Amino acid sequence: MSKTRDNDRLGFVREQLAELKDEGLYANIRSLGSAQEAWLEIEGRRVLNFCSNNYLGLANHPRLVARAKQAMDDFGVGPAAVRTIAGTMDLHRDLEERLAQFKGVEAAILFQSGFSANLAVIPALVGKQDAIVSDALNHASIIDGIRLTKSDRYIYEHTDMDDLRVKLEEAAGNDYRAILVVTDGVFSMDGDIAPLDEITELAEAFGAITMVDDAHGEGVLGHGGRGIVDHFDLHGRVDIEVGTLSKAFGVVGGYVAGNGAIVEWLRQRGRPFLFSSATTVPDTAACLAAVDLLEESTELVDGLWDNARYFQAGMRDLGFDTGKTQTPITPVMLGEAPLAQKFSQRLFEEGVFGTAIGYPTVPLGLARIRVMISAAHEEDDLDFGLETFEDVGRELGVI
Repeated sequence: MSKTRDNDRLGFVREQLAELKDEGLYANIRSLGSAQEAWLEIEGRRVLNFCSNNYLGLANHPRLVARAKQAMDDFGVGPAAVRTIAGTMDLHRDLEERLAQFKGVEAAILFQSGFSANLAVIPALVGKQDAIVSDALNHASIIDGIRLTKSDRYIYEHTDMDDLRVKLEEAAGNDYRAILVVTDGVFSMDGDIAPLDEITELAEAFGAITMVDDAHGEGVLGHGGRGIVDHFDLHGRVDIEVGTLSKAFGVVGGYVAGNGAIVEWLRQRGRPFLFSSATTVPDTAACLAAVDLLEESTELVDGLWDNARYFQAGMRDLGFDTGKTQTPITPVMLGEAPLAQKFSQRLFEEGVFGTAIGYPTVPLGLARIRVMISAAHEEDDLDFGLETFEDVGRELGVI
C-alpha cells in the first residue's frame, strides 16, 4: 500500500523524466574512468575529450598533483570547519593573497565554487532598497543569486548597450540606495565576450556598481590568463570580479576579487562563506600551484589560443556553424535537440566525446555540441576531431 501511494505521489516526476527523454532533452551523464586529459577512458572506450573546461590542461598537471600531495602530508585532507570558526588555514590566506596579486586587486575571498561565490556576493551586497541590472543571458548562478534578493530587477538584451542605457536610466529614476550592473565576462554557451569596457563606462555614468563573472575568462583572456578586466585594461574600475578555480585552474572552488571593502563585507555576511566548510587542503594547495604556473609563463594560454584558432578555422572550412564565438569555446550549432543528441552519440561511437547541450541550458531550437578546446590537445588530436565531425556531419546531413 505504501508503495502504491509513493507511486501516485511521485508519478508526476516520472512523467516529466519520460517527457525529457521523448523530447531529446534528457542528459546522458557519462562516467570517466581516467584522469581529465586530452583523451579519456569512458565506458571502456578511449575517446577524444572535447567536453571539459580544462582549458590549460592543469587538471592532471604533475606540479598541481605534487603540491596537493605535499599539502595533505602537512595539513591533512579537510579543514572540517567553516572559515569563521576553525576552518581558515594558512593555505586559504596564501591563496587569497596570491589571487589578489594575480588579478591586480585590493583583496580576494575564497568560496567552494564559482556558483557559491555568486550566491554569496549578490544577496550580501544588495537588498530591497536596491536595483540589479543584468544581462539576459547571464549564468544560472547569477540568476539564482539575484533571486535570493528582494532587489528590483532590470534585464537588458544580451550585450545590447543601448538597452543597458535604457535600463540604467529607468533604475536611476528611482530612489535606490545602490544599482548593481552584473554580467558574465565570457558567455559559456556561445563563447562571446561581454563589452565590459562599454558596460563599465555606462555604470560609471550612472553611479552604479560593476560586477563581472569571469568564470570562462580566467586563464583564457588577458595577459597570462588574468581575465577580462585585464583584457580591457579596466583595473581599478570594476568593483567585483567573480572567478572560478574549477575550469582553467583545473581544480575546484571560486572566489570574489576586487574592492577591499566588499571582500571584508563578504567575510561578515557572505552566507556560503559563513555556513559552508572551507575548501579542502589538496584543492587549495593545487590552486596555489596553478597560480605559480600562470605567473611564470604565458605558454599554456598561448597554446590554448593557437589550438582554438586552428580547430575553429577547420570547422568553418567544413561548413559548420560555430555561432558568434570569440573564445576557445566552440559551439557547433545544430538546432533541434534530437539531432544534437544523435550527433553526440555518433561522435562518441567514432571516438569523440562531445556532449549535446539543449534546453534549458540554451533556448529551444538552439541545441548544439559545445566543443571545449584545451592547451592539452595536440594538432593530431584536433585533426582527428575535425575528421570525425566531418564524417558524422555528412552522415546526418548537417554539412
